[in-house]
Amino acid sequence: MMRGNREMRRMLDKMGLDMKEMPNVEEVIIKTDTKEFYLVKPQIIEMKGKDSTIFQVVATDIEEKQREVPTFKEDDILLVMQQANVSREKAVQALTESKGDMAQAILTLTT
Repeated sequence: MMRGNREMRRMLDKMGLDMKEMPNVEEVIIKTDTKEFYLVKPQIIEMKGKDSTIFQVVATDIEEKQREVPTFKEDDILLVMQQANVSREKAVQALTESKGDMAQAILTLTT
């Protein structure tokens, strides 16, 4: 943490931010639409304000992995949408959760 930096602490106090270190954090995972970033044993500093919280993450050990993005046929999505009477987003989510099993996706959405 920034123990020796008085100027920084004063500035944070003026901004109304309360700063503290989060101990014993094992891993932070950041997911994008195509990748996942695993930050192992990071140092996390939490800065709380009136309306929001800021997390500062510092890590030296970072693992990057490609995400498997499931793709479904348009006909499969439309069929689940029609049979379950749901939006496209819900149909895709149900198909993803059922690993592409249309019958299971429809059952999940209708029961």
